[in-house]
Amino acid sequence: MSPLEQVLAHAATAPPSCGSVRVIAIDGRSGSGKTSLAREVAHAWDSPLVSMDSIYPGWSGLAAAPDLLLAHVLHPLARGDQPAVPTWDWLAERPGPVLPLAVDDRLVVEGCGATVGQAGGLAGTRVWLDGPADLRRQRAIARDGAVFEEHWEMWAEQEAAVFAADHTRERAHLTFGMAEAEGPA
Repeated sequence: MSPLEQVLAHAATAPPSCGSVRVIAIDGRSGSGKTSLAREVAHAWDSPLVSMDSIYPGWSGLAAAPDLLLAHVLHPLARGDQPAVPTWDWLAERPGPVLPLAVDDRLVVEGCGATVGQAGGLAGTRVWLDGPADLRRQRAIARDGAVFEEHWEMWAEQEAAVFAADHTRERAHLTFGMAEAEGPA
């Protein structure tokens, strides 16, 4: 069974985890394929997709992002209120607009920190992706260019600290390596 099929199968048996909403959260290290898998899941599941890349408050903001996800998206959903996505203006290096988010009964969240802390408890299906650091770095730089290359080490240190303190990988329902998530060549 492919990672997509496994994620959807798990989600089909998981009860709503955030009020009446079923949440799939895809977490893991940078460059591991989270965004690609999340897009496939959201498309197949007919769900909106929230990217943590929109939420991080700058390059040093990984640890703060799960609380922003909770405050603006997950807690409002759990209460039956209207969620909104806080954004970060990466060019101006300041908060961007808060965007309304239309959610019926399903939501996919992806990105580093998507299942950290209390956010993980509100995700009925927690997925972890990882892979060799050199390959992840190569892919991330190819995707995001020199701007990420300049921040790679600082970001990787934040990932290591946040994920180790939270035991994020160990709390995942499903874990995939890069080759599994990408499927056959």
